[in-house]
Amino acid sequence: MVKELMADFAVSAAILGNLSAFYFYAYAGLQLPVGMLTDKFGARRVLAIAAVLCGVGSYLFATAETLPVAYLGRLLIGAGAGFSWVGALKVIAEWFPPHRFAMVSGMTLMLGMVGAVGGQAPLAKLVEAFGWRETLSGAAIFGLILAAAIYLIIRDKKVVPSGVNLKQLGLFDGLKTVIAKPQSWYISSFGFFQTAPMLAFAGLWGVPYMSLAYDLSRTEAGMIVSTMLIGGGVGAPLAGWVSDKIKKRKRVMLVGGISELACLSILIYLPNLPISAVYLLLFAAGVSFGVVVISFASVREHNAPSTSGAALGFANMFVMASGAIFQPLIGWLLDLYWTGETLGGAPVFSLGTYQIAFLSLIVCGFGGILAASMVKETNCQQLVQDD
Repeated sequence: MVKELMADFAVSAAILGNLSAFYFYAYAGLQLPVGMLTDKFGARRVLAIAAVLCGVGSYLFATAETLPVAYLGRLLIGAGAGFSWVGALKVIAEWFPPHRFAMVSGMTLMLGMVGAVGGQAPLAKLVEAFGWRETLSGAAIFGLILAAAIYLIIRDKKVVPSGVNLKQLGLFDGLKTVIAKPQSWYISSFGFFQTAPMLAFAGLWGVPYMSLAYDLSRTEAGMIVSTMLIGGGVGAPLAGWVSDKIKKRKRVMLVGGISELACLSILIYLPNLPISAVYLLLFAAGVSFGVVVISFASVREHNAPSTSGAALGFANMFVMASGAIFQPLIGWLLDLYWTGETLGGAPVFSLGTYQIAFLSLIVCGFGGILAASMVKETNCQQLVQDD
């Protein structure tokens, strides 16, 4: 919807990136209280209300005539979606054995990638056929249906850690414990750097870039960028299974970080690649991104079970903050090196301009490798227990 949004709201790439990033502002900003709220009220009620917020936000965005209303709609969508991942991890932690946590989390992320794929070529087709406003109105209805399904199907299972009197724990005690651990910061930083290419490239700027670089229609570009999302869907459960199998976290994180950096560097800075090679590189980059799921298993193992909600929320705040930062950052860089050319009221950027803007993602790759190298191996064991 990039071109339609820029034309309808008469905005630059930087403002569009900021509009898109409002989702991540709300999502990332809520991650610390999300874990505590889910622990207190249970995943069932919290996730149902969150889905309603997504539906209401989609409707506001679809009917927005001014930029502030669009900002509000995008903010509500992000707020609702902000509960999804930690809420799902909460359900996994309650209903599955610990040695299955990484793999089942990976399967959950795989389903998230299926949704993301639906936001590429299929969404592009719907937008071309019905318009972006009508399409998002349909998404609003789906959000309300999802809320009802969650409330009817999800069940909460209260788990009280042995030796812990939950009534004596202050609301922020768990969070303070998590933040005090350097490993929580290293692991969460890896998630931040590893996720930035997926959210910034596959989530927003990849489609216009591929359209320009390979002279593709928007639908064709959406299909090829979806390959990265499909790779993420394959890579997440695969990384979880491999990590659980070999009893290693750090090693899998390092391999994924190096691989993602290599794939993106070749894709962006080697021109005129065969389309088959582009598909392969995007798929491999997505598979490499999938190791981000290991960061959640690792941060859980570095913190006590009674603080798992806070630990998962802390790590996910970093992960989603990458989208909040890099979507508008790339838009700002595009505007900075824009030549002034327009088409149909929307700015036109050169291939070289995109390559300069995407240097920020290459920096992310090196940052992720550095962060992973500082993570202490858990060997898939819970290193910290409740007293």
